[in-house]
Amino acid sequence: MAKSCFPKCRLGKIMGWIQIVLGGLVIIVSISTLSRFYAVGFFLQNDDICRHFHSPSVSYDGVDMAALTARFNEVLNQMENLQEKLESTVQKMEKDGADQLQSSNISKFEHKKYLEEEVIRPLYRAHIALRQIRLPRVENSTLKEDPMINAFVVEEMRKYITPKGNRVGKVNIYGTERVYNTIGHACTLMKEEVEEYMDYDVGSYCKDDWLQGQKLMLRGCDPLPRRRCLSRASKLYLRPHPINVSLWLMPEGRNVRWSNYQCRNFECLSSKNPKRGYSKCTGCFEMEKEKLKWVVNSSLPADFLIADVLGLKPGEIRIGLDFGVGTGTFAARMREQNVTIVSTALNLGAPFNEMIALRGLIPLYVTLNQRLPFFDNTMDIIHSTGFMDGWIDLQLLDFILFDWDRVLRPGGLLWIDRFFCERKDLEDYMYMFLQFRYRKHRWVIAPKSKDQVFLSALLEKPPRSL
Repeated sequence: MAKSCFPKCRLGKIMGWIQIVLGGLVIIVSISTLSRFYAVGFFLQNDDICRHFHSPSVSYDGVDMAALTARFNEVLNQMENLQEKLESTVQKMEKDGADQLQSSNISKFEHKKYLEEEVIRPLYRAHIALRQIRLPRVENSTLKEDPMINAFVVEEMRKYITPKGNRVGKVNIYGTERVYNTIGHACTLMKEEVEEYMDYDVGSYCKDDWLQGQKLMLRGCDPLPRRRCLSRASKLYLRPHPINVSLWLMPEGRNVRWSNYQCRNFECLSSKNPKRGYSKCTGCFEMEKEKLKWVVNSSLPADFLIADVLGLKPGEIRIGLDFGVGTGTFAARMREQNVTIVSTALNLGAPFNEMIALRGLIPLYVTLNQRLPFFDNTMDIIHSTGFMDGWIDLQLLDFILFDWDRVLRPGGLLWIDRFFCERKDLEDYMYMFLQFRYRKHRWVIAPKSKDQVFLSALLEKPPRSL
């Protein structure tokens, strides 16, 4: 009996092991399959899965769907508001009753005015807005649209940002088939303000709204869109003084539009006037004080003289940039040494740009946000004073300094002039200036107050030959 049972028992064990192995393989395959389903998102909400199975075959890459949706929602809201207004009017009429309506003294003119202002005009605006929505075009099975075209309503703004194709249909000298006009990306966050800025009659005079444009720039809408209206000038504009006297003579106040300032003349901008409207660059509209800067020895060791700086590189400093708030005095002094300096300026409470230009110097109207419009390795010197101080964010300063390094030529000078900050923050700012490993010609730290210090430095950019 034992012998006859042995083959059967052995066969049963073999079959059992085969079943165990097959079961293990099934479990492994099942786990592998489930893991793949989990990875592609079948057990979780995954937009890619939905788009894969339910979207049309055309790709939506390059389409600003958020702007397109916002424009449709804008039109729908206009239509909904109009519907609610009409329904409330009808309900009021039903509540008042026909007898009261007949006895009312509403004239035909008032009925007409109501229909025009409350019905026809809103309906017309919604109709125009709907027709202006630019639907994406299909090119090579991919939907394409002009960048940000649906983010704005004002027609002049839409014309500006629409790409302009080459008339001959060929690639232009810049290597493109069309030209794209640039605006700051933050312009879409200030849609109403930008559209107000671009709402004008083509060829007519611009509104006196330069201050609004500057506010847009400071809030990140930089560069601003170009406009096709004529800029305004002072009604009493006179010829500027000759170049041999304009550098140190107070300009003619009638050459400035004063409508957006607290002062109405240059005399009002005196440092003795607490209501002058600006806080930076104290005394910079007083020529007698300005004549002393950078040429007369000061008791403060952080003050450097122009003659000493130019003496480090005799004949090599020819062109440069003055980055700060001022009336161009640094550029005037450098011009006397046959050095051309471009001065950055914003009209922060006073006509700094006009003042610099009337002195026969070059104002560059840029903000901290903007990349400098100079090519790499072109400036002999960059000078900064009175603007970038301890209030500035370290990461923003990092971007600015790298941009300065880009435009400064090898062997060029970086002049940090009386930068001040809290004593506790000095090491952080020192690292920002020293990270480029410039050669130190001068490096001075002087006390400004109990808790603040001045930092002045004269640094030379290394060759970095590759």
